[in-house]
Amino acid sequence: MRFFSRMRCAELARIIGVLLLAASLGACSTIKLAYNNLPELSYWWLDGYLDFDGTQTPKVRDELAQLLAWHRQNELPRIAELLQEAQALAPGEVTPAQACAFADRIRERLLAVTDRAELAGTELALSLTDAQLQQLERKYAKNNATYRKDWLDRTPAQVHEKRYDQFLDRTEDFYGRLTAEQRDLLKQQVAQSVFNPQLADAERRKRQQEALVLLRGFSANKPSPAEARAALHAYIQRIADPPPGPWRDQQQALLQEGCRNTAVLHNGTSASQREQAVRRLQAYRSDLRQLMAAR
Repeated sequence: MRFFSRMRCAELARIIGVLLLAASLGACSTIKLAYNNLPELSYWWLDGYLDFDGTQTPKVRDELAQLLAWHRQNELPRIAELLQEAQALAPGEVTPAQACAFADRIRERLLAVTDRAELAGTELALSLTDAQLQQLERKYAKNNATYRKDWLDRTPAQVHEKRYDQFLDRTEDFYGRLTAEQRDLLKQQVAQSVFNPQLADAERRKRQQEALVLLRGFSANKPSPAEARAALHAYIQRIADPPPGPWRDQQQALLQEGCRNTAVLHNGTSASQREQAVRRLQAYRSDLRQLMAAR
């Protein structure tokens, strides 16, 4: 029942680094040191995409620090509530609908961060130079080459093996060691998955090009901050809620598949494995309480 840990929280907008906070928290909310250092980590991650100049650097650092302070005060309590609810469910069986309900609420929390970061993201986007947009394009190309190596250059069997290894690691980190039967079930779920790396790659490249066109338009046309923010908001919304088409269908199918698989896997666990899940959830909540206290 790993509803909230590593919930396929892809970065909603690689071009705006303040949004990295949302992705990073979704990936692992229990690492106190990483959370407390997110402004610094996010800055260096972003700098690899945009190569900040001396004027942008202090502004970006300050905005990231403010975002973390806001998140600590406003979002950590909400995430703690989700963990408490998950902990109450863990000892029993769950339904796909319950799993999807948690996924929807996590998505809401991620979107809350993007909303909060939107103004600062717009100011940053309007300040980018041609050289920085060229750096962004090079970084996209490097990421695409890595994705190709990791997913597109593999045979279907190799893709299944890679995904199985990832899911096994995450599942056993939560429940403890799986039985042979549980591992076979996980393998079957991966083999039957609708996951399409080619479609994901096409969508990534499409969004990258949209981002470059959007940012170059800002540089050339000098829109007002309000106009730029509206355009950036629309771009982020298209990522969060894709328009009708193959990618939207893929996303919805993967979500329903994930909810079903989560429920089946959890319902097939033993009492001791569920106890382990409860302990892990309790540890997450303990980490959050300490993070919330460190204001």
